[in-house]
Amino acid sequence: MESVHERTYLTKKRQAETPVRELTRLAVEAAQEKKALDIVVMDMRQISGLADFFVLATGVSDIQVKAVYEAVENRIRKAFGERPWHREGEDHRQWVLLDYVDLVVHIFNPERRAFYDLERLWSDAPMEHVPHDANPTGSLDLLRDDQP
Repeated sequence: MESVHERTYLTKKRQAETPVRELTRLAVEAAQEKKALDIVVMDMRQISGLADFFVLATGVSDIQVKAVYEAVENRIRKAFGERPWHREGEDHRQWVLLDYVDLVVHIFNPERRAFYDLERLWSDAPMEHVPHDANPTGSLDLLRDDQP
């Protein structure tokens, strides 16, 4: 039997039809702009029904965590008019989650990132570490438009 949470998650819809790779690229660019560390893109399509992609990033302070999540939200809203379907963690800024339905962006402080270790938890998912100086629009295989 499905829980209320599962039914809600199965019926949630994005506000626009922007390709999820475009949203993901913008999230990565915004995180890079704010000097987030250890940015990782995870392809969740074959692993989980929760989202197509995860972006993980680390901010070294609560101020940087806030700067990163605000930059991601602003960049996606200005480019595509989309807002997160759900968000969590803004009050404490230790782990902020921005849920765009097909994309979930996780911004952690270093302690929460190490504790929850989503890379290990979802280790079956294809993932790419974003080089510090990478251009996400062309350098990540997971985000190339010619990928399935």
